[in-house]
Amino acid sequence: MRTPPVTFAHRGAMARERENTLPAFELALRMGATGLESDAWVTADGVVVLDHDGVVGPRFRRQPLSSLRRSELPAHVPSLEELYAACGTDFELSLDVKDPAAFEPVVAAVRAAGVPERTWLCHPSLDVVTGWRALASDVRLVDSTRVSRLQDGVRGRARMLAARGIDAVNLHRLDWTPIYVDLFHQAGVHAFGWDAQSRSAIDRLLATGVDAVYGNHVDRLVAAVAHRDPALE
Repeated sequence: MRTPPVTFAHRGAMARERENTLPAFELALRMGATGLESDAWVTADGVVVLDHDGVVGPRFRRQPLSSLRRSELPAHVPSLEELYAACGTDFELSLDVKDPAAFEPVVAAVRAAGVPERTWLCHPSLDVVTGWRALASDVRLVDSTRVSRLQDGVRGRARMLAARGIDAVNLHRLDWTPIYVDLFHQAGVHAFGWDAQSRSAIDRLLATGVDAVYGNHVDRLVAAVAHRDPALE
């Protein structure tokens, strides 16, 4: 469905810069990534920020970001607004929204940037993602799961996602086969694969026909996609 596939830089160019920082995101785009990945949280004063764990502070004294004001956070933690100011908006953005309460502030932020259609919001609960669709029709929604969790099977899940208006499914790279990709594509659902780190793993995942691949090594992602499409080299 997507040619070429999106290359999502997991937490930015985390193999070369501190993860989830503006330098990591900027470097990933300079290296040729077509997408960025992070985790979105909302501070006590309503600012959407990007961080993996959603907590800050020394060990045994860690505090959730939701309990702190933006001004109280470490300087390396960027806001979503700062990401767009530094990097522009010409990329796909995949955000894990682990706290459902952050969904509406995140949607407001990406709408303000004018890119809801390039924003993929992910959660491991299908019920949560389904509820989000009722709140926002313009952002992209992603069911993050594993094949082992699909009680209705791959075909059943594909049909269910299509019926609920969910745009994509994100599975671990080892879950994907060409048949599974075809089943989701037949239902009109994008197929995303994560944890593609080595060049061989990336190549195998791309060979299944997925629409996006997530990895820590941007150079490997970009090279693998270009190898499959010489026009990109």
